[in-house]
Amino acid sequence: MAKKTALYKQHLDAGAKMVDFAGWEMPINYGSQIEEHNAVRSAAGVFDVSHMTVVDVSGRDAGVYLRYLLANDITKLDADGRALYSAMLNDDGGVVDDMIVYRMSFGYRLVVNCATRMKDLSWMAQHTAGYAVSILERPRLAILAVHGPDSIDKVTGILPGAQVDAVKLLGNFRGVELGDWFIARTGYTGEKGVELIFPDQAAPALWQQLIAAGVRPIGLGARDTLRLEAGMNLYGHDMDDNVSPIAANMEQTIAWQPENRDFIGRAAVTEHLARQREGLLPYLTGLVLEQRGVLREGQKVITDKGAGIITSGTFSPTLKHSIALARIPVNSQSCQVDLRGTLTPVRIVKPNFVRFGKKIFD
Repeated sequence: MAKKTALYKQHLDAGAKMVDFAGWEMPINYGSQIEEHNAVRSAAGVFDVSHMTVVDVSGRDAGVYLRYLLANDITKLDADGRALYSAMLNDDGGVVDDMIVYRMSFGYRLVVNCATRMKDLSWMAQHTAGYAVSILERPRLAILAVHGPDSIDKVTGILPGAQVDAVKLLGNFRGVELGDWFIARTGYTGEKGVELIFPDQAAPALWQQLIAAGVRPIGLGARDTLRLEAGMNLYGHDMDDNVSPIAANMEQTIAWQPENRDFIGRAAVTEHLARQREGLLPYLTGLVLEQRGVLREGQKVITDKGAGIITSGTFSPTLKHSIALARIPVNSQSCQVDLRGTLTPVRIVKPNFVRFGKKIFD
């Protein structure tokens, strides 16, 4: 039986079309995916992302443990509430999962993908030997993400006074603990917004307050088009256990310094970086199709340097044409995509397309 978040009834009441997503019953849309997408770009939308896995890491060696477990370096988090994006790698340099890590008063909080929950928890447990560390999954926490140009005003309009002040002062990739609530400014849409992590019994009331304030409910369909416009990877599509972060536009999530910090997969990704610089490992980039047609995952790509593949593709509601992420040979200058047997020219661009509702590529 599929799992349900604390907001299952609220989704049904809002007219959601529910689908199975990694064992969870989740809303794909509430009637119009494009309208939901545009609402986030122009006003504010709320996503129920309570299906994601929250893992708290504490103990004397929590920091040392995470410096070994993660490719990024949590010593960058120099104050409580600071956040970073990172990946766990396997010994071959493949991506076990990607995540946001927050420094907390008790240690660290990781928010990882729901589809990889069992794998992630097992991987984390396998590497605790020799560390005084506690790993605690928090399944009774809800997560709501409110995004869009009006999101901060909408959220602060319904929160108690102390929480309002805390949210207004938050910078990007910052969070604040407010009792058993945690409010952060990270996200997956290319818009400003906040994520609220809090006890799930409080979720229905907060959801209803947001809807009453004019925040539109947003399903997984629009979440995907929004994240792709923002050039953000989706695990299982743009990277996985067999894909190096070097080939997934994630080199910036690897902390190479200090050189004496060992982390799982370091030797492998060091070799991958050298291979890519020699033209032997592909890279993930953006593609734009400005004529008719839709770019989709799995379509074959032909470049002047060889073949590649689209890892994520869609019609962009903001740009009114197709965009994609594709893994292609390095130094490719020209590119075509096989659209129903016809090789169609596409442009290679930086792998992000829209930020704060505006086109950002040349």
